[in-house]
Amino acid sequence: MVTVSSASPTKKSLDLKTWFMETRPQFLLLPVVLIIGGTGLAWYDGSFNIFYAILALIGLLLCHASVNILNDYVDYKSGVDLKTVRTPFSGGSGLLPAKKLTPKQVLWFGLICLFLAVPIGIFFSIVQGWELLPLLIIAALCIILYTPLILKTNFPEWSPGLGLGILPILGAYFVQTGQYTFSAFAAAVPAGFLVLNLLLLNEFPDAEADKVADRKTLPITAGKRKAAVAYSIFTILTYVWIIAMVIAGIMPKIELLVLLTLPLAYKAIRGSFGFNNLGKFIPAMAANVMTVLGIPLLMGIGYILATVFPVLR
Repeated sequence: MVTVSSASPTKKSLDLKTWFMETRPQFLLLPVVLIIGGTGLAWYDGSFNIFYAILALIGLLLCHASVNILNDYVDYKSGVDLKTVRTPFSGGSGLLPAKKLTPKQVLWFGLICLFLAVPIGIFFSIVQGWELLPLLIIAALCIILYTPLILKTNFPEWSPGLGLGILPILGAYFVQTGQYTFSAFAAAVPAGFLVLNLLLLNEFPDAEADKVADRKTLPITAGKRKAAVAYSIFTILTYVWIIAMVIAGIMPKIELLVLLTLPLAYKAIRGSFGFNNLGKFIPAMAANVMTVLGIPLLMGIGYILATVFPVLR
């Protein structure tokens, strides 16, 4: 009698759930709220196409999934996965160490997700303007170079802040309007701070493992206490920026809805200094995730409400 191991990559390769989990779906809410934020602003400025919004969301989901998958591949090949402390918010999918997929399968999956996003970018570059191309090229470089190269340079957190925060907001706005504006930039800056912080706080539990691959994340190069200070500063800057833009009349008054997330942000800041106690640190990571998702979502809702009810502008 021949028994097939339940951990066999060949058998698991046919399991759609396994492939789905490899994308780390818990992080794919971020592209959704960023598209809502950028599209909401475009609607506020007088442009909205539901087909373009859906297509842009598909493209951003593919790009974000590609980042997650390729990061898993490189982490496994570098040996980081064998030393990492896995939490609900960091440490990868765990599927490669569990032998549920092979490294080759994961590599090809990540590349295919990235390549599938290319026709969407080409489409928008044709129908809305070539000015989208530089944004797409920079985003692609951030995706491809992040894990193998950028993580080995000082302060690598800028890359996800740019590629997965600022550029998606600008891109979602451009595919609707065919232009870049200062108001779009103003809406994108908070997303940059937030996504930078998302990666920064999630790097704390991985610091020792990341040293194996010669990575230079802020918790490694500056130390965890200084990294927690940096995290706190970026969080505060997010709120200061939005309030300043409202005062300047660049954002509608309703954007102050984001202040509803302050209790979550405070919990995340306070918890970031408890990095020596993982049991206390994980709730801070959870509060950080909710802050990162909540602010762009509330910003998008704010722009929509200001469009429907001009008194809220």
